[in-house]
Amino acid sequence: MTEHPRRRSALRRARTLPPWSLLAAGAVTGGLIGGAYGALTPPVYTATAYVVAVPTEKSDPASALGFAQAYGRVATQLAVLGDAEAAAGVPARTLQRHVTTATSPDAPMVSITATAPSADLAADMANAVSRSLTAHATITRKTTNVELQQFARAVEPTDPSSPSPVLTSLVGTSAGGLLGGLALLVRPRRERETPGAPTAVPGPAARAADFHGAL
Repeated sequence: MTEHPRRRSALRRARTLPPWSLLAAGAVTGGLIGGAYGALTPPVYTATAYVVAVPTEKSDPASALGFAQAYGRVATQLAVLGDAEAAAGVPARTLQRHVTTATSPDAPMVSITATAPSADLAADMANAVSRSLTAHATITRKTTNVELQQFARAVEPTDPSSPSPVLTSLVGTSAGGLLGGLALLVRPRRERETPGAPTAVPGPAARAADFHGAL
């Protein structure tokens, strides 16, 4: 099968490129793509509120720790978020997608983290969910003998938590350089003839076969 002329031309050009050109091209391209991604992606802000489980006279710290784990799991349920949507100013489904909780195995504390496109909205969402969770815990306090109290309100973050264009550009540059290095490994190499290399001479068997064929 005859090789396509364009393919042969592309292969010849690839062989003539200096080795560092693939690394440079990959790094520059990756840096441009990463910088554009960071500049065009809307910023994301993160705010966190904390609530703590406190045992009543009829309970103990171990029970408070166990209920803190339970409250952390139910904080993002629609029963809790439905009461928080009015204070947060966003639907409960939005709160369910952008609010997460975390608990500690050593302390009866629940962290409620919200992410939003603006700093004030992120703080409002985290505080609304923490108040709603505290209110639900108050209703069942006589049954659980554990009270949930607000430990720290969420404050408006001063800087976005999403990566900056500079960071995404650096990551893109690193990734592009890595891909350029991989391309360099599979790059077709030029075949160089060694000066003064001896010409291959047919062996006796090959000469005999040629002579026999001529008879």
